Amino acid sequence: MTGQIPMRVLTGPLPCELAGCGVGEKRAKVLPDTGGVVAQVLLMFLFSSADNNIELQQLLNRIVQQRLKMYPGSARIDLSSSFRDMDSTTAESILNEFCGLRYNRSAALSSRVTGGMDTSWSSEWPWQASLQRNNIHRCGATLISNTWLVSAAHCFRNAKNPQKWTVSFGTYLRPPLMVYLVKTIIVHEKYRYPANEYDIAVVKLANRVEFSRAVHRVCLPDSDEIIPYNIDAVVTGWGALNNYGETPNILQEATVKLIDTNVCNRREVYDGVITPGMLCAGYLEGGVDSCQGDSGGPLVTPDSRSMWYLIGIVSWGDECAKPNKPGVYTRVTYFRNWITRKTGL
Repeated sequence: MTGQIPMRVLTGPLPCELAGCGVGEKRAKVLPDTGGVVAQVLLMFLFSSADNNIELQQLLNRIVQQRLKMYPGSARIDLSSSFRDMDSTTAESILNEFCGLRYNRSAALSSRVTGGMDTSWSSEWPWQASLQRNNIHRCGATLISNTWLVSAAHCFRNAKNPQKWTVSFGTYLRPPLMVYLVKTIIVHEKYRYPANEYDIAVVKLANRVEFSRAVHRVCLPDSDEIIPYNIDAVVTGWGALNNYGETPNILQEATVKLIDTNVCNRREVYDGVITPGMLCAGYLEGGVDSCQGDSGGPLVTPDSRSMWYLIGIVSWGDECAKPNKPGVYTRVTYFRNWITRKTGL
């Protein structure tokens, strides 16, 4: 069920609690107004049974008014727009346009891809892609729009011809859920192998991806967003299960901790080689890490709305899961403006 709610908001953006976060989903459009700002918000709610629309409208009005009292400023709410039922297919198509949404399974993430675990659903990490050359998995990549993916520059150091590459989606490498041809590969102009700096590339597909439960985009952070250290993040990929070990057919995932750059630059860790464009994640005691074949894949973390953001790109490390040698990732916020210049996103 949906409803459009014009709001006259005099101070600040619409709080998450007023926009259906955790209850439904929302789309908002903010327009200038002589009395402040008009925010037109589309709210989506899931109900277990068909209820009286008038009673629901009155109930939602009371809830929103009550929530508004928690915040400074004032707002006038108009719930006069009619509510209407929406079938699950239409609702799902709207939700799929949002970045960073995933259909979680009930099981918790593993704390152990090296030291990781299988992902069981085709929609578990819907932005994960496999970059393949001659139908062989070479690197991971992350879908950031209907046509663009981001990956690591070193994946293309000897193979920049887009006609040699394909991109597959789905939990399994064989058989893939879907396969796309590549139109364009753009490697960061300052990347120079074997150096690890500027390890980022963007890939444009030959055809547009239609978003679904199983395949849709991750969110990109703003360039000035501060990512705190010591929080959990998830790395996914089809890389080796241990150093130079077997490559799995099913997508692996592992939870890692973001490590302070000052810690990562300690002498016993990486001895000062971590630059501002890099991000360390893993555990100093070792045991959980990305590995060969995970390169170019995503390191993601959710915000308070459970929308997942790409914060890192698997880049390099000293073997896999060694003590004092956590994984090193390309820091997405550092290269956010570069991504915009190359893709328009």
